[in-house]
Amino acid sequence: MNTPTEPPRPDGPSAEGSRPAPVKAVPVRHPGRWVASGVLLVLAAMFVNMLVTNEKFNWPFMFEHMFSAPVLNGVWTTVKLTVLAMITGISIGIAVAVMRLSGNPVLTILAWLYTWFFRAVPRLVLCVLFGNLGILYQNLELGLPFDNYWMPLLGLDGDARFFSVPMNDVLTPFMAALLALALSQGAYMAEIVRAGLLSVDKGQTEAAQALGMSRGKTLRRITLPQALRVIVPPTGNEVTAMLKDTSLVSAIPLTTELFFQLQSIGNRTFDLFPMLVAACIWYLAITSLLMVGQFFLERSFTKGDRKAQAEIAIMQSKAGH
Repeated sequence: MNTPTEPPRPDGPSAEGSRPAPVKAVPVRHPGRWVASGVLLVLAAMFVNMLVTNEKFNWPFMFEHMFSAPVLNGVWTTVKLTVLAMITGISIGIAVAVMRLSGNPVLTILAWLYTWFFRAVPRLVLCVLFGNLGILYQNLELGLPFDNYWMPLLGLDGDARFFSVPMNDVLTPFMAALLALALSQGAYMAEIVRAGLLSVDKGQTEAAQALGMSRGKTLRRITLPQALRVIVPPTGNEVTAMLKDTSLVSAIPLTTELFFQLQSIGNRTFDLFPMLVAACIWYLAITSLLMVGQFFLERSFTKGDRKAQAEIAIMQSKAGH
């Protein structure tokens, strides 16, 4: 008995094995994106029109004064203060991080107290505090303590001071600003460095110590090169933040700083707003250069990390033999 067969479908494969018709793909429409893009373009055009047509910006006046000698000297002071504060802060941060990770409870507690205090107090308050630190002592003196008590017992006159200098000669406005920013930065860098050191596998440190490497050499050759891939990106952000925080030292006051100079020109000429715009332009320019340097620095440390990994692999192979 013959069974009825189903006729072939028009869109399906025929008896001769022909291919199905191609699918016509229709792109997904996104009208909301085009509307949002149009609105943003209109707002951008309005902003540019405001920059060009609003006379309060006073562009000729701004460009005339933002490249004057006092302002350029302020740029140099800002860059120098940023570099010195970061170098000092990084050095302090590495030392404090090692203290936090040491087995000595005294060092651990002291390191914790340091990070607790300088992370809790705002930098503006620290700048004002260090700017007025000369109130505590008129002179910076070095000598033996409690000389008023033991020297009369020995029949000696005078005092046991070896060195004395006026505090104002030592604690200049620049030095007060540097101390305030560097000590504050050291607390933040201590936590960044500690996180980077903890990210390295302890087994690598144990392998290095098993090969007879000292603790300092292990830290320099094994731990720090690998921890830098965790330390460098947030450190770059801290450099940018430090550059911006140098504007706080105008509270000391550090009169040679960039923001103080621009603000002084605005107050003297009774045209402050263009000078504030000039400050934004200067900080944007310097920050952009720092970001470019951070990019190449991160790439170089990535290569150094691969080199450290290869050295560790060689040491592990030697330890296996």
